[in-house]
Amino acid sequence: MSLRHRQEEKGAGPLEGVRVLDFTIVMAGPMCTRMLADAGAEVIKVEAPDGDVVRQRPPHVGEVSTYFAAMNCGKRSIVLDLRHEEGRQLARDLSRQADVVIENFRPGVMKRLGLDYETLSRHNPRLIYCSVSGFGQTGPLANAPAYAPVIHAASGYEQAYMQYQSGAERPANNGIFIADAMGAVQAAYAIQLALYDRTRTGLGQQIDVALLDSVMGMLVYEMQAAQFPAERPRQVYEPVRSADGYVMVAAVTQKNQDVLFEVIGFPEGKTDPRFATVRDKEANWSALLRIIEGWTSQRSGEECERILLAAGVPCSRYRTMAEAMADPHVQQRGFLAPVHAGDETFLVANPAFKLSRSRAEARDSVAGLGEHTAEILGEWLGLTGERLTELQERGVLGPVAGVA
Repeated sequence: MSLRHRQEEKGAGPLEGVRVLDFTIVMAGPMCTRMLADAGAEVIKVEAPDGDVVRQRPPHVGEVSTYFAAMNCGKRSIVLDLRHEEGRQLARDLSRQADVVIENFRPGVMKRLGLDYETLSRHNPRLIYCSVSGFGQTGPLANAPAYAPVIHAASGYEQAYMQYQSGAERPANNGIFIADAMGAVQAAYAIQLALYDRTRTGLGQQIDVALLDSVMGMLVYEMQAAQFPAERPRQVYEPVRSADGYVMVAAVTQKNQDVLFEVIGFPEGKTDPRFATVRDKEANWSALLRIIEGWTSQRSGEECERILLAAGVPCSRYRTMAEAMADPHVQQRGFLAPVHAGDETFLVANPAFKLSRSRAEARDSVAGLGEHTAEILGEWLGLTGERLTELQERGVLGPVAGVA
């Protein structure tokens, strides 16, 4: 069944009718508002005349950055130059029509623009206002500049990760921005809590999301171990070599372990005192891995995976992203959604959850910079014709505003 047919069979998105004014750029904020758009919210991305910087970043299909599109599909774009008081006033006017405002500037920026929660909520007490920043809106580091790699270092994540790497002498290089993804999820979660609370109280509220808190909260074991150090290092699940790469074998339970020993031709392992208890197994972890690798190294990763999974032992060969995307399981679940840009098509991720009745999935649209400026100002504020032309000529709407 095609994506379009699946979408038509489902009902409205659970956030249908929710209006979101999105002042975010780069990653954490846009990922959050993409989640809201997937759920049917009307997300208006407010951009400066030169646009979100990620619009210029590769990979590209034609003139479109697919990196940008993956985080911003399903939104509409309006250009407002907030250096102009008229641009700021238009933003304030739009906020009166919004359910949610979200921004990810450094603390204090929105206040200087007159677009902070206190100012906007005076005219819209139902407004939910979410701020996403590196260190949060309060505390000694609140005004410190931060991007995800800095947060990874500050949160303890990188040091914890390094301790799990045998022989590592320095923290790993950083290219996957966990802090942004975690912050986006926390922000989307908080916004939905606030929307639910508003149905009971009739009032909005301010949300403060810190990337630092988002990452530290993910380190569940590490936070407890920092307070109550373990007698011995935690066992680490390590890759074992196959004939053509590596596989991960995670025989966590005693039952998994006994089945594993049978499959790899080492049945005596079930009564081996080295592996009799969790404590014994941890003390002899290297020996266990050598035994497993003696079997896996004689077989391809695909064969190891097939045999062990059939026996009920958790296992996977190590795949590239391209291989994972091509996996029949991933494709059958409809996790990847096609998005069109001109004559080109590329894939983006759908939400990692599925709702049986409501529609929550990537929307097949990528807005050009300022593509919907005239449309939105007309719909939300009733501005048309000469007034829009005047605003454009004054530079308030930027060079690309969709105004004739």
